[in-house]
Amino acid sequence: MIDPERPAPCVLIVEDEMQLAILLEDVLTEAGCHVLKAARVPAALALAEFEAIDAAILDINVAGTQAFPVADVLHRRSIPFMFASGYGDNGLVAPYAGWAMLQKPYGMKPLREALVMLLGDKATMLKNQGGDAS
Repeated sequence: MIDPERPAPCVLIVEDEMQLAILLEDVLTEAGCHVLKAARVPAALALAEFEAIDAAILDINVAGTQAFPVADVLHRRSIPFMFASGYGDNGLVAPYAGWAMLQKPYGMKPLREALVMLLGDKATMLKNQGGDAS
């Protein structure tokens, strides 16, 4: 359960596939997170630069534009993030080669595990949720 004394963790989702973004938002909201979404890199850059974000999940190719500039901002601000892509590790470039990757398509169990990794002790609700076999 989310501790009412602790503010809800804020997770940035950078994803141009609307259905996937809505699914991620639903899972995160159910877990007690505050969600920020961006479907384009310029909007994601503004959020990454100025919002109080605890973690982020970035699609690599967002409407034809690579999201690495968003990763650069998050990295500079020491905000944990991971990539999500159908390209897998092959879509990553230096300095992000070998960075955490959520391979699309992914099920709820790998998603929850990734979020627990990103949010650490702020992920109490996610750790307690049941998972599918995916």
